[in-house]
Amino acid sequence: MGCGHYFFNGLGPCFHVGCMTAYLPWLIFPFCCTAVLYYCYAIYATVDFFRQDHRVDPDFHPPVTILKPLCGVDVNTYENLASFCHQDYAEYQVIFSVREATDPCLPVVEQLILAFPDVDIELVVCDRTIGTNLKVSNLANGVEKAKHDVIVLADCDILVQSDYLQQIVQPLANPEVGVVTCLYNSWAKGWLAGFEALGITTRNHANVLAAHKLEGMHFAFGSTIVIRQAALAKIGGFAALADHLADDFHMGNLPTQVGYQVVLSPYIVEHQLATTNLSEFFHRQARWARCIRVERFWGYVGLLFTFGTTSGVLFLLATQGSILGWSVLVVMLASRWLMAWVIAIYYLHDRVAQRLWWLVPLRDLINFAIWGYGMVGTTVEWRGYRYKLRKNGKLTQIISTG
Repeated sequence: MGCGHYFFNGLGPCFHVGCMTAYLPWLIFPFCCTAVLYYCYAIYATVDFFRQDHRVDPDFHPPVTILKPLCGVDVNTYENLASFCHQDYAEYQVIFSVREATDPCLPVVEQLILAFPDVDIELVVCDRTIGTNLKVSNLANGVEKAKHDVIVLADCDILVQSDYLQQIVQPLANPEVGVVTCLYNSWAKGWLAGFEALGITTRNHANVLAAHKLEGMHFAFGSTIVIRQAALAKIGGFAALADHLADDFHMGNLPTQVGYQVVLSPYIVEHQLATTNLSEFFHRQARWARCIRVERFWGYVGLLFTFGTTSGVLFLLATQGSILGWSVLVVMLASRWLMAWVIAIYYLHDRVAQRLWWLVPLRDLINFAIWGYGMVGTTVEWRGYRYKLRKNGKLTQIISTG
C-alpha cells in the first residue's frame, strides 16, 4: 500500500497511484473552510456596522472646503461635479483644481460657476508639481485657497446626494476623529463596466467591512475623505503623499500613526464607472492589486484564504468530481452568494449586484487570477503613464525611450 495512495470515487477513499493525488484534496480543503468562515464573518461585520446608531445632529455643521482635483472629462462629469455644488448645508466652499489651462474640464467648471452663483466656487489652474503623483500635486495647489478647517476630498467620478456633507461630517463631533471615509456603489455603463463593478460591492467592500470589525479603520478611499486641516498638517501635508500611488490609503493611515481616529461613515456615494475595453479593466485591476500588495503585504497574502469559489472548484477537480467535491462546491457557492446578497444587495442596494449577482462565481475566478498576477511585478499603468512601484509604495515614472 506504500504511501496510502487513494482517490475519491464519490463514496469514499480508494487506493490509487501517487501520494499527491491522495493528499491534494486535504491540502485544498482547509482553504474551503477558511473561506466559509470569512464569508460568515463578513456578513456578521456588515450587519453589526449598519445596525449601529448613526445619528445625525442637524446642529453640527462645521464650515467645509471641498477639494476636487480634475484632469480631463469622464462620463457624466458635469452631473458628478454639480452634485457637490447642490448641497443642503450651511457653509461650504468648492475648489476645482486643474493643472493645465487647456484641460477639457475647464468649460465644465465655467458652466458650474454660472449655474451655481450662490455657491462659493473657486477655480485654481496651476502646474506646480511636488511629486510623481500628479493628483496629489493638484490637491496641494488647490488646498492653498481653502478657507475652512474641514477638508473634503472626493474623486471627480463620484456622485452624491444633497445631504452628503451633513451626513459625512458627523463623526468629527468627536475631536479625536481626524478622518472620515465611506464606501461606494458603482453606476456602470456597459456590460464590462458592470462586470468590473460587481467585484467592488460583492468582494472589496466585504474585505473592508470585515477588516473594520476586526481591527478598525486604518485607511481611506478616494470616494470620500474628510480630514481636518490640523490632521493633514500633522502628517506633513500633501507633500507626504506626493510620490505614493495609494494616496487615499495613506490619507487614512498616516493620521492614525499620529493619534487620530479614522471613521467609516454609513453614507454610500455613487461611483461612475465606464470601462470600455479589457485592457482598461485588466490594468486598473492589476494596479489596485499591486498597490494593496505593497501597502498591506500580509493582508494581501491573507486574501488567499478567502477565495472560496476557487477553492471549491479546485477541491472538486482534486476529488475527480466526487459527491463530496460537488457538495463542498455547493456550500462554497451558497455561502458566497449569501454574502453578496447581504452586503451588496440588502445593505448597499447596489444595482449592479442586483442585476448580475449570478456572475459572482465567474468574477471570483477572474479576481483570483488577478490576485496571483498582482503578487508579482512592480509596473503599473495610470492615466496613460507607466510607473514602477517601489517597495515603500512610491512611484517612479518609466520614461519610454522608443
